[in-house]
Amino acid sequence: MVHNAYDSFQLLNDCPARIDAVESYGSKLFAGCYDGSLRIYSPPESSASDPSELHQETYVLETTVAGFSKKPIVAMEVLASRELLLSLSESIAFHGLPNLETVAVITKAKGANAYSWDDRRGFLCFSRQKRVCVFKHDGGGGFVEVRDYGVPDTVKSISWCGENICLGIKKEYVILNTANGTLSEVFPSGRVAPPLVISLPSGELLLGKENIGVFVDQNGKLLQTERICWSEAPTAIVIQNPYAIALLPRRVEVRLLRSPYPLIQTIVLQNIRRLVKSNNAVIVGLDNSVYVLFPVSIGAQIVQLTASGNFEEALALCKVLPPEESSLRAAKESSIHTRFAHYLFENGSYEEAMEHFLASQVDITHVLSMYPSIILPKTTIIPQPDKMVDISGDEASLSRGSSGISDDMESSSPRYFLESEDNTALESKKMSHNTLMALIKYLQKRRPAVIEKATSEGTEEVISDAVGKSYGAYDSSKSKKSSKGRGMIPLNSGAREMAAILDTALLQALLHTGQSGAAIELLKGVNYCDVKICEEILMKSKNYSALLELFKSNSMHHEALKLLNQLAEESKSDQSQTEVTQIFSPEMIIEYLKPLCRTDPMLVLEYSMLVLESCPTQTIDLFLSGNISADLVNSYLKQHAPNMQGRYLELMMAMNETAVSGNLQNEMVQIYLSEVLDLYAAKSAQQKWDEKDHPPERKKLLSALESISGYSPQPLLKRLPRDALYEERAVILGKMNQHELALSIYVHKLHAPDLALAYCDRIYESVSYLPSGKPSSNIYLTVLQIYLNPKKSAKDFAKRIVALGSFESSETTKMMDSVLSSKAKGGRSKKIVAIEGAEDMRVGLSSSTDSGRSDVDTEEPLEEGDSTVMISEVLDLLSQRWERINGAQALKLLPRETKLQNLLPFLAPLLRNSSEAHRNFSVIKSLRQSENLQVKEELYKHRKGVAQVTSDSMCSLCNKKIGTSVFAVYPNGKTLVHFVCFRDSQGMKAVSKTSHGRRR
Repeated sequence: MVHNAYDSFQLLNDCPARIDAVESYGSKLFAGCYDGSLRIYSPPESSASDPSELHQETYVLETTVAGFSKKPIVAMEVLASRELLLSLSESIAFHGLPNLETVAVITKAKGANAYSWDDRRGFLCFSRQKRVCVFKHDGGGGFVEVRDYGVPDTVKSISWCGENICLGIKKEYVILNTANGTLSEVFPSGRVAPPLVISLPSGELLLGKENIGVFVDQNGKLLQTERICWSEAPTAIVIQNPYAIALLPRRVEVRLLRSPYPLIQTIVLQNIRRLVKSNNAVIVGLDNSVYVLFPVSIGAQIVQLTASGNFEEALALCKVLPPEESSLRAAKESSIHTRFAHYLFENGSYEEAMEHFLASQVDITHVLSMYPSIILPKTTIIPQPDKMVDISGDEASLSRGSSGISDDMESSSPRYFLESEDNTALESKKMSHNTLMALIKYLQKRRPAVIEKATSEGTEEVISDAVGKSYGAYDSSKSKKSSKGRGMIPLNSGAREMAAILDTALLQALLHTGQSGAAIELLKGVNYCDVKICEEILMKSKNYSALLELFKSNSMHHEALKLLNQLAEESKSDQSQTEVTQIFSPEMIIEYLKPLCRTDPMLVLEYSMLVLESCPTQTIDLFLSGNISADLVNSYLKQHAPNMQGRYLELMMAMNETAVSGNLQNEMVQIYLSEVLDLYAAKSAQQKWDEKDHPPERKKLLSALESISGYSPQPLLKRLPRDALYEERAVILGKMNQHELALSIYVHKLHAPDLALAYCDRIYESVSYLPSGKPSSNIYLTVLQIYLNPKKSAKDFAKRIVALGSFESSETTKMMDSVLSSKAKGGRSKKIVAIEGAEDMRVGLSSSTDSGRSDVDTEEPLEEGDSTVMISEVLDLLSQRWERINGAQALKLLPRETKLQNLLPFLAPLLRNSSEAHRNFSVIKSLRQSENLQVKEELYKHRKGVAQVTSDSMCSLCNKKIGTSVFAVYPNGKTLVHFVCFRDSQGMKAVSKTSHGRRR
C-alpha cells in the first residue's frame, strides 16, 4: 500500500438475509436481499450529519419492504435526476422515491441479465438471451420501446457509448450502431474472465481482457498504448476520479487513473458480492454486511505521498484539486516539485532535479545556492549563506487548509537543508560535469522569460525618461551595465538583477564544462553578465575570445581594442608563443572596428593606426567601406600616418572620383608631385636625371594630372622646376586652357610631335562631346602656327609664363633663350626661305581655342626672319587630320613656296569630302523642295471643300434651320451650325476651363 486513498468503514453488520444488491439514496442505504425484500438502513436519529450523503457511522435498520421482488434482486440503481429506483430482478422495475411506489415494470425485460441507463437522454438498454432492447422514458411514469436488436451470442456486459452501445459477449467486444443495427468488432475478450465494459466520465470506455484494462473511444478505436494491469481479473470496476476501484476475488484494488496507473491501495475483504459507486463514497456489499470506502481528502493524500517520498503520485493528485483552488494547487505543486528536486539532486538525478526546479518556479538563487563555487553578483535578492532553506513548511499549512488533517501527520514530512560546511567531497560533487550540465539546461530554459522581463523593464525606463518621468533616484553604489540594444541600464530592478545573476552563473557553468563556443555565443547576444566577475574569470582562464565579446557587448571598446592589440603583439613576439595568443592577428582589430565606423569614427581612426602599417590595404578598405568622412580620414592620416595618405586617396579615387572633393584631389596630386620632386632632387644631385625617363612616380603623376579634373593647377605650376618636368608642365598648362603654351613645350622642349598630336586630339574630342560645343579645328591650326613660326611661339611662351607667374622675371630671359636655342633632332625639320610680310601674331593671356575663335581667323602672314620651319611635321599633321582642319585657313598659313604635290595627301581627301558633301546637300535640297510641293498640294485640296446649305439644313447646336443666317462648318465638312451658336458654345467652353483651373 502506497498511501490511504480511502478509509474503510463497516456501515452495517449481521443482515438477516444475504445481500445481493446495494445502493444509496441520500444518507440512506438500500439493501436488496436474496429473499426479495428491500431493507432500508439510515444513520441513527441522533446524527446531525448531511442528509445528502453517506455517513461514517454504524447504520440502523429503518424499514423492511417485504415482497419488493418475487425473485432475488440482482442490481439496483438510483436515478437521482428522475427520483426513481431502477431494480433488476425477474424483470426491470421502476419505483418512485422516496415512497417506493411502483411506477413502471418492463415486462419485456423478463429474464434480462444486464442493463445500462443513459441518464442524459433517459434511454434504457438491456440484454435478454440474444436480444438487446432499447426503451425510452417518456418523462412521466411510462417507458416506450424504441427498438429491438439481435446479437450473435449472450451479452455478458453492456454500456452506452454515446448513441451506440458497447456489448461484451462471450468471445469478443462489439459496438452496436443503434441507427442501423450493425455490429462492429473491437477486439476479442479474455478466455477465462468474463467481458467487462465500463463507461468513463469522459465518454470513453474501459474494456477488460483478463487482468488488463484497455481504453477505447466511442467507436471502439484504441486510444493509447498504456494499459491498466490489475493483480487479478476484476469482476466489477468503479470509476471515482482520480481513481479506478476494482473488485477482485479476495480484495479491492485502488489504482490511479493516470499513466502508468500505479497501485495506490489494497483493501482486503472476504465474500464481496457488489461494488457500487455512491455520490461521496464507494459501497462494498458482502454476504451479510456492507462496507463503505470513504475517500481521504486530496490534501491529506498529497501530504501522505510527499512524506513517504512518492512525489510523482503527489503531483498527479495536485492536478485533481478543483479549479476554485487553483492558487492552492499551484502552491502545493511548487512545494512538491522543490522537495522532489532536492531528493533527486541528492541521489544523483541532476537533470530530472532541474526539471522539477523549473516546474516549481523556485527562485534561481535558490538553485544556485547549491553551487557554492559559482560566483554571483552581490545584489539584494541573494539569500544569506547561513540561512536555512525550509522547503516543506508551507506544504503543511497548505494541506491543513485543504484537508483539516492533524499536525502529527505533517510532522512526518522530512526537511531538506543546504549544508554550509566545507566538505570537499560534497563540493566536488556539486561542481562535477553532470551537475553543471544539468544547471546549464535549467538556466537556458529559464533565461528567455527572465531576459524578456529585464529588457521590457529597461524599455519602460527609457520611455519614462523620455517623457520626463522617473522611478526614483538610483543608488550610487549600483553598478551600471550596458549591452546590445539596452544601453547603460542601472541594475536597480529585480528583473535585471535576476538576469545578471542568471547570465553570470550560466557563463561560469559553460566555462567549467569546456563550452567556450557556447559562452561566446551567449556574450554575442543580449546579455546581463556582471562585467567585473566575468572579466576576472575569463582573464584567469585566458579565454580571451570570450573576454573580447564581454567587452564588446558592454560597449567597452577601448578595453577590447587594447586587449586585442596586446594579444596581437604577443603573438608576433618570440616570448609567448602559446596556442591561445596565436589565433590573434592585427586583422581582428580591423574586423572589430568595422561595426563602429558609423557610431564612433574617431575611435576607429585612433585604433586603426595600430594596424595601418602591418595591414595597410585592409585598414584603408575599412575606411572606405565604413563610410567615414574622407576629409576626416585624410586629416587624421596626414597627422599620424602621412606615408599612407596617398594610398588612401588612390583607393578613394578608384572607387568613385566624383565623390572625392577637390580638396582631396589637390592633396593627392600634391603628394604625387612631392614624390617626383624628391626623385628629381635625388637624381639631379647624382646628375642622372633624364627628362625622357618615366619611372613609376612620374607615370603616376602624369596619369593623375591627366585623369583628375578637380585639382587646382596654379599651385602645382609654381612648384615645378625651371628646367625639368616639361611634360608635367604641359599637362598642367592644358588644364589651365593654355593650349598654345602646352603645345610649344611638346614641340620645342620635348621635340615630340606625336605627343602634340595626341594632345590636339584630346582637346578636339573633348570640345566635340560638349552638349553645346561644336567641333573646332582651332587647336590643330595652333600647332600649325607653332610648327611654321617657332620664333614667334617662343616669344609667346616667355610672355605667357610671365603672365601666369610660373617664374620670376629674372628667369624669363633664360627661359626664352632656352626655347630659342633648342634644335630639332633627327632631321625632323629643315631650313626654308623666310616668308615676307610677316607680322607678329597676337597672343592673349587666355586660350582662344576654347572660345571657338581661331588664332588665325585674321589673315596674318608669318614672321619674316631666320627661323626653323618644321614643314615635314606640318605636312604630316595635314595628311593625318585633314577632316578636322579648316582647309582654307590652313592654306593661308602655309608658305608660298610649298609645293602643291606635297599637299596632295591633304587636299585630295579634303576635296573629295567637300564634293561629296556638296552632292549630299543638293539631294537634300531637292527632297525638301519636293516635300514642300506635296504639302502645298494637300493644302489646296483641303481649301476646295464645299458646304451645301438648303432650306432644310439644321443647326447642330440649337436644332433650328440655318436659313439665311451666317453659318459655320466643322472640319468634317458636314456639320453646320449658326455662327452665333458656335461663338456662344466656344465662350461657354472657355468659361468652364477657367473655373476648373481656379478650382485646381
